[in-house]
This record gives sequence, C-alpha cells and structure tokens, in this order.
Amino acid sequence: MANIKSQIKRNRQNEKRRVRNRTFRGAARTAVNLARTAFVENDPNTKEAVLKAISTLDRAAEQGVIHPNNASRRKGRLMKRLAAFIAAPPVVEEPKKKKAAAPKKAAAKKKEA
Repeated sequence: MANIKSQIKRNRQNEKRRVRNRTFRGAARTAVNLARTAFVENDPNTKEAVLKAISTLDRAAEQGVIHPNNASRRKGRLMKRLAAFIAAPPVVEEPKKKKAAAPKKAAAKKKEA
C-alpha cells in the first residue's frame, strides 16, 4: 500500500478507470464474439451483428479503452469476413438419410425352420 498522498489518490483514480473501462472492453468483446458466431451459424442477421460490433469497437476506441489501431484492425477483419460471406453465401447441406437396416441372417434362418 502506498504511503504518499498523491500515490494513494492515483491508485483510487486508476481503480475507477479500470472498472469503467472494463464495461466498454467487455461489451466490445461480446459484440465481436456474437458477430463471429453469426458467421459460423449462417445467421440471417449477420450484417446487423457485424455493424453492432463495429459500433461498439468505435465507442471503446473513442473512450480510450482500446487503441484506435486495435479497433480498426478488428473492424477490418470483420468487414473482410462479411464481404466474403455476402459474396458467396454458404451452401446448406441436407442431412444424409440412413439406409434401412437389412434383416439379419439369424432372424431369416429362424423363419425358414
């Protein structure tokens, strides 16, 4: 624990900022993860999720929680993936049908006897 008055005040300020920044950073992280899962799940609202993530990243960068270049890099990656997603919509495969089970030989022998 600090003994100097100015350092005690600085510790209080840092703690307040840490708690405040945590909400912005967590919101940005959550929005980006939601956008990524939208890509994986072929969600029709993928574009909205990406735009929301970009907005959240911009807000975090504006507040100084994350570096502006960090926000820009993340936004670029999301937009690149969105462009590829829109250009070539994923093909939805139909589930394979199981073949009907063939009668077992033992059951067939019992019927013959």
